[in-house]
Amino acid sequence: MKCLALLCLLVLAAPAHAATPEQRYLELRDRYITKFSKAAENDQTSRQHDAALNELAGVLRGLVGPVAIKGLPAEGKSNADTLFKGDSGFGHLDGLGFASEGDKLQAVVTTMALLKHWLREHREDGMPQETGAAFKSDRFYYQAIQDSAFAKYAELPVTKPASASAAVAVLGVRGNGDLKGPPHEIDVVAIQGEKVFFLTSSDAVKTTPIPACEKVWKQMMARPVDKKDPRGDMTREDNAMTAFTACFAKEAPSQGWFAAAVKKAQSQLDLLPLRYPLFLERES
Repeated sequence: MKCLALLCLLVLAAPAHAATPEQRYLELRDRYITKFSKAAENDQTSRQHDAALNELAGVLRGLVGPVAIKGLPAEGKSNADTLFKGDSGFGHLDGLGFASEGDKLQAVVTTMALLKHWLREHREDGMPQETGAAFKSDRFYYQAIQDSAFAKYAELPVTKPASASAAVAVLGVRGNGDLKGPPHEIDVVAIQGEKVFFLTSSDAVKTTPIPACEKVWKQMMARPVDKKDPRGDMTREDNAMTAFTACFAKEAPSQGWFAAAVKKAQSQLDLLPLRYPLFLERES
């Protein structure tokens, strides 16, 4: 009876739900965000901040496991590159970040649990909460990586690798200013088991303007500005951009360069370790 009573006490004393590895990472990350967002910026704080990012990267390596992406370094860093709230780039997708020289090819590898948490954190920013919708949204590609805005011009119909549960590719323009121009960046996202892979390639493909869509842009920009709208000029440009990219997405499949863009997107997927099922990768 004494043993039974002791066992009952131990069960009652144990936490109802043990923290998952992702939860422990997020708790550590949030403690550092609180610390650095209140800290004075100086050399000592900068060194501590770098050490914190390195610690988070180490935790992420344990969560994500080994990653081998062709053309990228073997060891990733924290994709969350700042822990100071209000800094440009704060709030990037939690995961291991990889980059080629000159950042022409970049990747983030994370887990489904971290991805879903990150989507919830950006709900108020208009981020779709369902992963499939998020992967087709400008918001995802804008806020997940880098510090510049992203405009999606078209989806590229890639073939999903057999071992992946989802694969999406988009064509777009990234920048800090005018986002209207020939799209040249291709981003691909794939899910395999509990891993999520995001790969972005700048200057991935050459495209040309679509006359019908240029006409749509000019017509929209020729409309009078609503003087009652304090953002009148910006609203008109936003509406013109929405109509322009919608036209581009519709007309892109009929353009001569579209097949090359799809082929390039497919080749980006081939850079990811998605070819074989996870159990075969572990055995190899």
